[in-house]
Amino acid sequence: MTSAPDPDELATATRDIAELSAVQLISTAAVHLLTAAAVKCGLAADTDEVRGEDLADLDEARKLITALAGLVTAAAPDLGNEHARSLRDGLRSVQLAFREASAYPDAPGDGPGERLTGPVS
Repeated sequence: MTSAPDPDELATATRDIAELSAVQLISTAAVHLLTAAAVKCGLAADTDEVRGEDLADLDEARKLITALAGLVTAAAPDLGNEHARSLRDGLRSVQLAFREASAYPDAPGDGPGERLTGPVS
C-alpha cells in the first residue's frame, strides 16, 4: 500500500517547477527522451556489469525517438535557435544511431520521427 504524498514535499516540488521557465522544462524533457533513446539504441557506456549494446531495444527506441521528434518540432519556434539547434542535433544523432543499429534499416523518410523531421541520412 502506498502512502499519501507529504504535503510539504508536494509544495516544494510545485514551487521548484514554478521557478523554471518553459524553455527549461521543455529542454529537460527533451534531454530525458534523448538519453533514453540513446540507451535503447545501444549507445550506453559499457560498465563492468553490462555492455551498452545489451541494453538496446529498438522497438522502445523507435517510440522514444518519435516522441522526441514531435516535442522538438512542436517546441522549436518557442525554444530559440540555440536550444532548438542542439536538440535537433541530438535528435538527428539518435535517428542515425537507430538506423545503424537496425538489422533491416527503414527506407529514408520511414525511420523513427522522420515523418516530422524529414529523411535523415
